[in-house]
Amino acid sequence: MNENIIKRNELLAEKVIKGLASRNMTGYYASSKEEALRLALDMIPEGSSVTMGGAMSAHEIGLVGKLKEGNYNFIDRDAYEDKRAAMLMAYDADFFLSSANAITEDGVLINIDGNSNRVSAIAQGPKKVLFIVGMNKVCNDVDSAMKRARNVAAPINAQRFGLSTPCSKTGTCMDCKSPDTICCQFLITRFSRHEGRVHVILVNDSLGF
Repeated sequence: MNENIIKRNELLAEKVIKGLASRNMTGYYASSKEEALRLALDMIPEGSSVTMGGAMSAHEIGLVGKLKEGNYNFIDRDAYEDKRAAMLMAYDADFFLSSANAITEDGVLINIDGNSNRVSAIAQGPKKVLFIVGMNKVCNDVDSAMKRARNVAAPINAQRFGLSTPCSKTGTCMDCKSPDTICCQFLITRFSRHEGRVHVILVNDSLGF
């Protein structure tokens, strides 16, 4: 990665971390995927119950694989015939893994969800929520973050899941009411009332969508 980009990301991450702190959330900066993996594993004690909401970024840094093969109670909803039961287990888990569709420079997290299990677990339930967020998802403000979530993340995810939404065909949000829409719930996390619950690892890489 270009040295100027690395320096810019370091400085921007400092700003985001300060913003998170002002919102009672804790931020960290990882200079690589490998460092992000080490940070995440240091936060999750062995024996912890861990689940997730389909965060590609957690897969990309190797975290999901390590949790599955390690001494953790990893609740893999794909392994359950009863998906609803697996989703409900998330609300009592020690850790919930997620990414963000976007994050603002002053530490506001933006997430859009279809089934809403992910955004509901972020908002309430699991003892701790750990976000893995690539620096590609940092936006100037809530308005630009929402635009990123709707016009970048949502169309790519709709295509990934093979959904028949207008955005999967046009590549941009059409503000649809399609039966397949994944833009059912919008969660803006601007503050955490529970100190020590929300942790965000910013990664000097392009992760997720």
